[in-house]
Amino acid sequence: MTSTDDALAERFTEHRAHLLGVAYRITGSLTDSEDAVQEAWFRLAAVDTTEIRELRGWLTTVVGRICLDRLKSAAARRERYVGQWLPEPVVRPLGIPEQANPLDVVVQDDGVRMAALVLLHELSPEQRVAFVLHDAFSVPFTEIADMLGCSVAAARQHASRGRKAVAQADAPPRVDLAEQRRVLESFVAAMATGDPAAIAQVLHPDAVLIGDGGGKVRTAAQRMVGADKISRFAIGLMRMYGELAPVESMRFVLINGDLGMLFAGTDGSNGFRPLDRRVTAFVVRDGKIAALYDVVNPDKLTTVEF
Repeated sequence: MTSTDDALAERFTEHRAHLLGVAYRITGSLTDSEDAVQEAWFRLAAVDTTEIRELRGWLTTVVGRICLDRLKSAAARRERYVGQWLPEPVVRPLGIPEQANPLDVVVQDDGVRMAALVLLHELSPEQRVAFVLHDAFSVPFTEIADMLGCSVAAARQHASRGRKAVAQADAPPRVDLAEQRRVLESFVAAMATGDPAAIAQVLHPDAVLIGDGGGKVRTAAQRMVGADKISRFAIGLMRMYGELAPVESMRFVLINGDLGMLFAGTDGSNGFRPLDRRVTAFVVRDGKIAALYDVVNPDKLTTVEF
């Protein structure tokens, strides 16, 4: 590699965390994000960089195009997906040094919290790409329109619809980790009582539970809404699997920058069923749990250290 190549690689590396954030918001997949960023590097290495006016903007657009192509090919897979779909989580142990790798930089952004990604992936691919690239990364609508193969006016409309849908969903702001821990510890204590009323007390009245097993392992098959319904579901799980959070199999972790729980799973004993390993992300609102995202699909846990 020549000194010129080394310099270009160094410049690209400076933008790597940014590009991963772009790709991850759009695809919700760590593998697709890494692949998109790698493909962007190959494309950069093959062009005359003297014609690139602003490298960060050029790379952002390239990654957006690559991700859009991946979304189109993923559409058919999503239609065949069994059960609810959740983004692939970025899981980190508590207490790691800040900015240890590019993903640790990415998850500091509110736009890649699990709640935000769930909202984004309820949009159409066109709305998601237009909204993310323009509102989060200031890509001009002329470039977005060219990417989407539509008029500038249509690109603006896609972004506007995405913006309105996200605004109407009214995702709560991130609360500090100490408050999140207090709420989650209250949830664990309530679960230990086996009392559905105690569990419901820790949940927001309009709490939602979404499970993603990909048709491969067990979790909630349908989106579940309401504290009472979720608490009764939790009690049913305890009857099948026993204690859901024994000290030796559960620990707190960071999931996309928020506090969550990692369950190493159980082999099953005393007549209970084995419990598959999983990570569960939470949203805290008004001192209660407003959402639970239970990721159990093993394909989405390949980077998680259990």
